[in-house]
Amino acid sequence: MSASELYSKYTKVWIPDPEDVWKSAEITKDYKDGDQILHLKLEDEMPLEYSINSNAEQLPFLRNPDILVGENDLTALSYLHEPAVLHNLKVRFLESNAIYTYCGIVLVAINPYEQLPIYGDDVIHAYSGQNMGDMDPHIFAVAEEAYKQMARDEKNQSIIVSGESGAGKTVSAKYAMRYFATVGGSASEANVEEKVLASSPIMEAIGNAKTTRNDNSSRFGKYIQIGFDRQYYIIGANMRTYLLEKSRVVFQAEDERNYHIFYQLCASANRPDFKELKLSSAEDYFYATQGGNTEIDGVNDAEDFERTWNAFTLLGVKDAHQMNIYRVIASILHLGNVEIVSERDVDTCGVARNDEHLNYFCDLLGVEHDQMEHWLCHRKLVTTSETYVKTMSKQHAINARNALAKHIYAQLFNWIVDHINKALYTTSKQHSFIGVLDIYGFETFEINSFEQFCINYANEKLQQQFNLHVFKLEQEEYMKEQIPWTLIDFSDNQPCIDLIEAKLGILDLLDEECKMPKGTDQSWAQKLYDRHSNSLHFQKPRMSNMAFVVIHFADKVEYQCDGFLEKNRDTVHEEQINILKASKYQLVADLFQEEKEPATSNIKTKTSKISIRPLKPAMKAPNKEHKKTVGLQFRNSLQLLMETLNATTPHYVRCIKPNDEKSAFSFDAKRAVQQLRACGVLETIRISAAGYPSRWTYHEFFNRYRVLMTKKNIILNDKKETCKRLLEIVIKDPDKFQFGRSKIFFRAGQVAYLEKLRADKFRAACMMIQKTVRGWLQRTKYRRMRKAAITIQKHIRGYQARRWVDLLRKTRAAIIFQKQYRMHVVRRKYLHICNAAVTIQAYTRGRFVRRVYHELLRQHKASIIQKYVRGWIARKRFSRIRNAVIYLQCCYRRMKARRELKTLKIEARSVEHYKKLTSGMENKVVQLQRKVDVQNKEHKAMTEQLMAVNTAQATEIDKLNKELDRCREQQGDKNRETSLQEEIEKLRKELGKSQTERKILEDTYTREKAELQQRVLDLEKENTLLKDEKDKLNQSIKNESKDVAEKLSQKTAKESELAKKELEEERSRYQNLLKEYSRLEQRYDNLQEEINLIKHTPGHRRNPSNQSSLGSDSNYPSVSTSEVGDTEDAVQLVEEAGLENAAMDMTIFLKLQKRVRELEQERKSLRAEIERKEAAETKKGNEYNSIPENEQAADLAYDSLKVLEFAGVEDAVDRVLRQELESENKKLKNELNELRKAIAEKAIGDNPTNDEKNAYSVLLNQLRAANEELEVRKEEVLLLRTQIVDAAHQKELVGNMDNVTEKYEWKRSDENTEKDDVIEAYNGICETNRLLEAQFQSQIRQHEEEVGRMRNQIEVLKEDLEKQQQVLTQTLQMSPEARIEYNVQQEITRLTNENLDLKELVEKQEKNEKKLKKQLKIHMKKVQDLEARNLVQKESRPELTRQVTVQRKEKEFQGMLEYYKDDESLLIRNLITDLKPQAVSATVPGLPAYILFMCLRHADYINDDQKVHSLLSSTINGIKKVLKKHNDDFEITSFWLSNSCRLLHCLKQYSGDEDFMKQNNARQNEHSLKNFDLTEYRQLLSDLSIQIYQQLIKVAENLLQSMIVSAMLENESIQGLSSVKPMGYRKRSSSRVDGDSSYTLEAMIRQLNLLNNTMCEHGLDPEIIQQVFRQLFYIINAVTLNNLLLRKDVCSWSTGMQLRYNISQLEEWLRGKNLHQSGTMKTMEPLIQAAQLLQVKKKTSDDAAAICSMCTDLTPQQIVKILNLYTPVNEFEERVTVAFIRNIQSCLQDRSEPPQLLMDFKHMFPVIFPYNPSALNLDTIHIPANLTLTFLNRV
Repeated sequence: MSASELYSKYTKVWIPDPEDVWKSAEITKDYKDGDQILHLKLEDEMPLEYSINSNAEQLPFLRNPDILVGENDLTALSYLHEPAVLHNLKVRFLESNAIYTYCGIVLVAINPYEQLPIYGDDVIHAYSGQNMGDMDPHIFAVAEEAYKQMARDEKNQSIIVSGESGAGKTVSAKYAMRYFATVGGSASEANVEEKVLASSPIMEAIGNAKTTRNDNSSRFGKYIQIGFDRQYYIIGANMRTYLLEKSRVVFQAEDERNYHIFYQLCASANRPDFKELKLSSAEDYFYATQGGNTEIDGVNDAEDFERTWNAFTLLGVKDAHQMNIYRVIASILHLGNVEIVSERDVDTCGVARNDEHLNYFCDLLGVEHDQMEHWLCHRKLVTTSETYVKTMSKQHAINARNALAKHIYAQLFNWIVDHINKALYTTSKQHSFIGVLDIYGFETFEINSFEQFCINYANEKLQQQFNLHVFKLEQEEYMKEQIPWTLIDFSDNQPCIDLIEAKLGILDLLDEECKMPKGTDQSWAQKLYDRHSNSLHFQKPRMSNMAFVVIHFADKVEYQCDGFLEKNRDTVHEEQINILKASKYQLVADLFQEEKEPATSNIKTKTSKISIRPLKPAMKAPNKEHKKTVGLQFRNSLQLLMETLNATTPHYVRCIKPNDEKSAFSFDAKRAVQQLRACGVLETIRISAAGYPSRWTYHEFFNRYRVLMTKKNIILNDKKETCKRLLEIVIKDPDKFQFGRSKIFFRAGQVAYLEKLRADKFRAACMMIQKTVRGWLQRTKYRRMRKAAITIQKHIRGYQARRWVDLLRKTRAAIIFQKQYRMHVVRRKYLHICNAAVTIQAYTRGRFVRRVYHELLRQHKASIIQKYVRGWIARKRFSRIRNAVIYLQCCYRRMKARRELKTLKIEARSVEHYKKLTSGMENKVVQLQRKVDVQNKEHKAMTEQLMAVNTAQATEIDKLNKELDRCREQQGDKNRETSLQEEIEKLRKELGKSQTERKILEDTYTREKAELQQRVLDLEKENTLLKDEKDKLNQSIKNESKDVAEKLSQKTAKESELAKKELEEERSRYQNLLKEYSRLEQRYDNLQEEINLIKHTPGHRRNPSNQSSLGSDSNYPSVSTSEVGDTEDAVQLVEEAGLENAAMDMTIFLKLQKRVRELEQERKSLRAEIERKEAAETKKGNEYNSIPENEQAADLAYDSLKVLEFAGVEDAVDRVLRQELESENKKLKNELNELRKAIAEKAIGDNPTNDEKNAYSVLLNQLRAANEELEVRKEEVLLLRTQIVDAAHQKELVGNMDNVTEKYEWKRSDENTEKDDVIEAYNGICETNRLLEAQFQSQIRQHEEEVGRMRNQIEVLKEDLEKQQQVLTQTLQMSPEARIEYNVQQEITRLTNENLDLKELVEKQEKNEKKLKKQLKIHMKKVQDLEARNLVQKESRPELTRQVTVQRKEKEFQGMLEYYKDDESLLIRNLITDLKPQAVSATVPGLPAYILFMCLRHADYINDDQKVHSLLSSTINGIKKVLKKHNDDFEITSFWLSNSCRLLHCLKQYSGDEDFMKQNNARQNEHSLKNFDLTEYRQLLSDLSIQIYQQLIKVAENLLQSMIVSAMLENESIQGLSSVKPMGYRKRSSSRVDGDSSYTLEAMIRQLNLLNNTMCEHGLDPEIIQQVFRQLFYIINAVTLNNLLLRKDVCSWSTGMQLRYNISQLEEWLRGKNLHQSGTMKTMEPLIQAAQLLQVKKKTSDDAAAICSMCTDLTPQQIVKILNLYTPVNEFEERVTVAFIRNIQSCLQDRSEPPQLLMDFKHMFPVIFPYNPSALNLDTIHIPANLTLTFLNRV
């Protein structure tokens, strides 16, 4: 392509300018080959003739198209040269406020001198995991690239941060380390990342100082290695420092300061613990005031010192060690104030007398004052023969003092660095590391000395490594794309490095001169001139013999030789060091101990802690510092650094200082160009421009330049071939481009040429469009005018025709009107006459008829009046008589009822009534019992006599007896039936009486109620009148109070909103605490697993005995009353739980209080019982003492006999009971057999119905007798047990048995009686006495209880009497009307209370009736069972003539599942741990929850609290284990969220609370829990559900995270809308992998469909699904908006259109799923407004106001950021001007919003679980067989 084609009219170029370095101009005339002048026009419209040197043929640089200006990567520019780079950086810095720009592999960082909100944690998380180049340039992007390459390639990385002082190197390095600390935080609790960050304030305090260029300039270089383990967590760090500027300790230039630590100490001198430092203000010290001002604007040295102190503490440095450090630093300040004065002789000097600073110095360092005073002014000369002590001049002494101060500070600096490294050291194995190098950039000043020489030497080495790395990357890229390449010529600075470090180089000659005894700077300079005068990189200044010039890669630098030797030697007098070594402080002595090296080995050993001092000073070895010069040390450390960097993958950050005034966002082009040349950015550009700097993928190239293609050249299936065809046509020179494997490579300028062709194509298309549109507009205008003319003519002609027709119509109408009017007049006259005649006739005839009618009507009315009057009189008389009779009856009945009611109440309340009832019943029971006993005895005697007398006639008599018994039984049954019927009739009569009485009471109540209502109505009428007056009076008050009411309503609305917000915040805070708790729990589990893996020690560790099984499942320990055995244990548990947790769990305290009250009541009852027993024992003892001795002896003998026989008592009792029960059983069997025979015989008879009834009655009576007998036997068993217990208590009498038998003997009677009979009789008497005594005691207790009740009733009656007296006194004081009203109210309340009492009685009777009915049903069932058994037995007998079969009903399923305690683990495993959601997919949603709740119901049914506790605890722990195992499975998480919520709903639905039972049916209410209140477990399940919900959101977020940006921003939903722009070098980032990983919007919607279907299949509540998608759409909004705010390439009009379309698709999807009502789209409002902001007009102030009113959900920072990033895709779009952005900022100043740039995409809305009861009954749920739950039994 020729120059004439490039330099055509309207082309923009760059020309040099002395002020702005480069200036833009436009060519006004086409350039032709051979022209000497180029006609230009500047930006201010001034013409310029630019001369061109024909020999050099140097045409001006071409300017890039405006579409390429402001790119993120400088290599994306088509024309790569210095003015293009400078202009792009300037535009980004000033217009877009972008301080970071890529330049190939280099990140260029411009210091804004202003704090920007782009370094928060949200920005770190936004860059984490992103590919480099996908987001806007940032230091975090470089750090992420290094971290990702370390993890992927397993290779160490380095980040090299360089730049001159004030460019921001330290801040950039600090942010890089902060990124690593945030992303790769340590997995343990050691907080290594915090220690790494804590080293920064310490190093800034001791190594940074204020200079003329920077307020916080690093005066040393450092390389920090951050170590990572195999999981890429930070485990440690190490720091290396380079070339500390020691001279700053003793000298500062004007407007500079010493190191910050000195001023921090002086600012904190008032601290109590700093009194021993003897410090004052910084202005009082020479070493701190040489620069003038000791303060920095905006910096508080005292606060900085607090940060330094805290950093030391965090690194583990104790306060005592810190004080030692500060003591050494303070001593340096005092040393600078030591005054050295000259004495008489010029060569002698001394310290001023009583110099307090020297005293302070010696005291702080713990050295001898006299020796230090002596050796500050003297030095020792050692020769081979003898040693001399020589005095020094004042200047030499001051220099020695300064050298000592520098040496002390340097040693302390190194000591602090070593201890920081020890604090950051780790014993774990380091897998890889990332190094951050913060080193000085290239420096050139007016006077350059040894420090600048070393700095520039280091930069030469780094530049060489940088050039080689860039060349290597270019070569790898070409080889990867299979492009033929040739060697690129780049400037190699190896000759300059050889000049410095080679043999006999500058450093070598300097070290050699330092070894000379009389070496000087002048002799060294002469050697340099002689040796290197012929070198290309060395020059000698013309006007100086004490300087030399080195031509570095960046610039020529002239170095002054003065001071080179002294600085290289770094000489410190050995005598002063020896004094410091003898310090009494260990720290000071350790600072100056030298490392020992063995004489026979070169291997270095560790520093010995013991310093061995020789006896003779003459035999000391020379100082080690004299052997190793500073230059040699620096060269060795630099060589080690280069080896480290070469072994890692480097990443480069070049910091640029935009101006020397430190003003915010001010750009000095001269200073910027100077630094760009020095830092190697332009060299990178030059290397890139020498090859193929512009690189496009075939897809991007096709989308961008398809407008240049013709239809025949396009092959849709082969875009590579299409691109080849286009380039062969457009670019003729094949050397200008190359086709790679996946990209097209272009030479410099070719993309600009293609952009020009594209712009021309668009321009031609625009002209065609304009021409066509203008022609269409003119044609449309002509047609509109012609149509308008025709329309006007049509309307005028129509108007004229309508006027003529109107005239004709009016004339014809006039004629017709005249005709009709004349006819009307004549007809009207005729009709008037006719009507008059007819009217006269009608009135006459009607008059006669009305007379006759009125006469008849009068007679009829008279008869009617007579009839009604007579009837009224009769009815009035009758009603008066009836009302009087009824009134008398009512009064009499009411009086009688009241009397009867009072008597009934008195009787009911009286004790005598109860006594009568009970005494009568007791007497009857005793009499009946006696009768039964007598009858039994008589029956036995009679049977024995009958059996002895009638043995011969047994068979006949038995038959007769049986017939006689049968007849008797039938007669008895008949009598019983008649008696029962009589009783039923009596009861019915009594019921009728009670009903009539109740009706009477109700009638009186209704009548009185009607009277009261009438009175109330009268009062209401009066009240309405009063209200009307009141309303009139209050109307004015209401009118005035409207404003107050509105204000109150507004206030209440605001308060309600605030309360809602506080509730939401509290809920979110609680759920965040749950989330944090789950995270800490997970972290604890991970640490536990790691510990187990590390230890590998088998064994079992027991949990503490007092630890609850839910200790790991709940935030607050649950203390249940069943687990608390005593109050003290409960209090101890509460104390262990902590006051805060105990305050949160109020149920614990309520239960404890309840438990305490129960224990106190039990204690009181026990004390009362003990007192009663003691009283009884004492009473018995008294009675026993009152008995004669003979009787006492008899009792003791009886007791002793019982004790002797007690061993066999229990067996005897068992045998007796068994025999009695067997005899009774036989008796019952015999009676049943007799009944069966009777029924069988009667069944043959004629009347089977009566026989069946008789058999039934016989059987019923027999059953009753059996039940009564059973009760009697039970009482006997209880009595026997009590006797056994009493016998056990009498074991104590065994010891007294022998004495009793010896002292007392049985007295034999004169009669011949046996001993056994006497003992049995005595035993019977004793037993009866005991029974009677027990009955007597029970009666006494009952009597005492009744007396107590009566006393309570008396007290209640007294209280009622007092109340009535008070009421009486109050009523007497009232007015008559008020008294009547009060009495009426009292009567109403009394009647209502009585009515309630009656209702209660009725309800009790109904309940008793229900109970009796139930008992009757039970007895009926038992009878039916007995009948069925009898019938079954009769089937085998031949007597029965028919067979009866009875079917037993199956028990109804109650919705409970029973399991054994041992099967609980199997239940949890089958139902939770091993369950797959697919196994229950075809069943009821939430089936596991239903099954678990049915098991829980059975545990509640059997009242087993341990089982309930164990089941719920195991369920919660099992769910947690499953979720932990499948923490990335959405299906499992959704499944268990659904089941957890369903179980929670079941616990609420069946809890028995009325609030939860409103929607239940009757069957569900029957299934409610009966025994336990599981409110605490509901809270635990709610917390578990919240944790599962948070995990569900996290899993869904991980599924959508990779899709969001690609689907919402990058994918072309509307084809052909967006066109790709060049992205530059960073799109070739090594972090990218081959293959297209982009996602479309359809793919993301498919994923959302999958999530929704999964949750719906699992039966998750719709409200929770809505909340899930609300959260997910918020994440989509936040991630998309954050990416938009951090990507310049997507901030365009076309992106706004794509966003609007994508959001509409998502909204349509929400409507299709019926999720749009959940407020989900409100979360997308910020993104919608951002899309609108990209599309609206952005020019005028009206546009600014419209944007401010439209973007209400965007923060001001976000709006300004989007406007700054807005990038036109085509040349026809306009950029947003800076003035418009300033206008927007001024409009947004009133907003009081937090300064937030990025949205917090990790913010989670608080979830609410609404109560959603189930419509299913538990007894209808079926358990499938595939669950293998056969061990569960249905109950």
